[in-house]
Amino acid sequence: MLNKSKSPAQIKSFKKIIVALSIIIPLAVALLFEVKIQPEGMDFSFLPSVYATINGLTAIILVSALLAVRNKKYKLHENLMKTALGLSLLFLVLYIVYHITSDSTSYGGQFPIIYYIILISHIVLSVAVVPMVLFTYFYAWQGDFAKHKKWTRFSFPIWLYVAVTGVVVYIMISPFYGLEA
Repeated sequence: MLNKSKSPAQIKSFKKIIVALSIIIPLAVALLFEVKIQPEGMDFSFLPSVYATINGLTAIILVSALLAVRNKKYKLHENLMKTALGLSLLFLVLYIVYHITSDSTSYGGQFPIIYYIILISHIVLSVAVVPMVLFTYFYAWQGDFAKHKKWTRFSFPIWLYVAVTGVVVYIMISPFYGLEA
């Protein structure tokens, strides 16, 4: 992952790309909630369980990556983190596909305040974690492990929280899929 051959101008460009992605991704997701495509003969109702599983796998991989780095297995840590990033990207694609092809599902269970607290914190932190993860990865890629470690102290627990609460939100709302009016 180490790549120290970038000039200060290139580093500045990468940082601008990270900031741009951190703005564009949440805006695009929010705007796509307004888009509805009903592909004839295609049913994407299975996707929430798939992307909940991806969230669960991401959480397991994040914890495994933490254990790897603590045991000084840096190459394993690097590979696990690349896998976690790939899973997060896959999650994002599937999440968008589901929400542009399916109606929203309303929560109808007990303790709605608990559900909405978890959901809202999950959504807010999922937006906040994008730049955190990208900068954390960027610093590792640059070989600036002091900054990487500093960013990890914030990005890791938030990313883990988002992954775990994604599963919790799915478990809580899954009985209500297909009950939309």
